Amino acid sequence: MSESDREQLLSGREDLAYHQMRVLMLVEAVASSDGHAGKLDGLTKLAKLDFLVRYPDLARQVLDDIDESDSRSAIGSSYLDVEAPMTRYKYGPWDDRYYAIIGALVGRGLLRYVKGRRGSVALKPTPAGKRLATALASSEEWADTARQCQTVARASSGLTGSALKDRIYARLPDVLDRPYREVIQ
Repeated sequence: MSESDREQLLSGREDLAYHQMRVLMLVEAVASSDGHAGKLDGLTKLAKLDFLVRYPDLARQVLDDIDESDSRSAIGSSYLDVEAPMTRYKYGPWDDRYYAIIGALVGRGLLRYVKGRRGSVALKPTPAGKRLATALASSEEWADTARQCQTVARASSGLTGSALKDRIYARLPDVLDRPYREVIQ
């Protein structure tokens, strides 16, 4: 990755390229972790896992198997210390950009669609996607995000998107007790 490409990716958290790289690293972390059948199964699961990556302090409350030393949760003491905020929708946190992010990653040959459980769409990194995710994870700029992706992937092993949604609602009622389409900050 050239220096100008790196600067462009890090120039703003609202940049689609930034979100694409985080989602790519998350899909790679999930696909390579035990208990996920080599893929990230379903858009609900993607959104919930991405929420836990973006809100590391809340991940500790939702996922039971997070070792404090294995998470970047030390970056802050409140969910206000967030990497990139999400919006509250009827079925939990969501980001309007997911369809564009996934489409761009598939279109660029970094992710591919595979058959998911019960006919859902699942995502799997391509060899090029794995190489890019590995390169990003080894860079100083993306190391914390990659570590949080790996932590969330390991701690969510065996959980479906629906189970994650249920845990988020049960364990974070004050965070999600807000009007729809409001940014969670």
